[in-house]
Amino acid sequence: MAPNQGFTRQPAPCTLAGHGVRLEPLSLSHANALTRAARDGELWNLRFTSVPEPDQTAGYIQTALDGYAAGHMLPFVVIHEDTQAIIGTTRYHDIITAVARLEIGYTWYAKSHQRSHVNTACKLLLLEHAFDALGAAVVGWRTDNFNLASQRAIERLGAKRDGVIRHHALRRDGTVRDTVMYSVTAGEWPEVRAHLTYQLHRHAC
Repeated sequence: MAPNQGFTRQPAPCTLAGHGVRLEPLSLSHANALTRAARDGELWNLRFTSVPEPDQTAGYIQTALDGYAAGHMLPFVVIHEDTQAIIGTTRYHDIITAVARLEIGYTWYAKSHQRSHVNTACKLLLLEHAFDALGAAVVGWRTDNFNLASQRAIERLGAKRDGVIRHHALRRDGTVRDTVMYSVTAGEWPEVRAHLTYQLHRHAC
């Protein structure tokens, strides 16, 4: 019999906190606050984003919750600890239990919190939980081939570029994108953790 290669613990709703942010399970009760966060920069107008338009926020959340019910998503809302304001959302997705793989994505923050420590803090919390609590073997990311800012942000985390899937997914404007894939393996995690911790320490100084 082949050895068990799945998660040591199944992904389930939880709260992750540290480094000035808190990730809580996403729910429909967060719709109004997420709409306010998206209005900070009118993020739904960006070509590469998954941010919902104001009248589509509840549907966006319901799709995430349906993904959780189906076993392949675990969505969070992002809360700024100092103000207790909801400033964005993120989630685990494409969860594959049999091989202990998941991806981090559907991530966006209000414009006023972009280019801050928030993304690094959220990624460190999500990676710590994935590798240390769930026993993930690999954590992945995917992004649009033209979303160079997203690619640079993922690379700054220490993720490795795996390759490009051609003609892979629809953009919101109806065009078809190529998807750039990245990942961090369990073996690479200690160095990535040290790098992210260093980055947060530099921000705090």
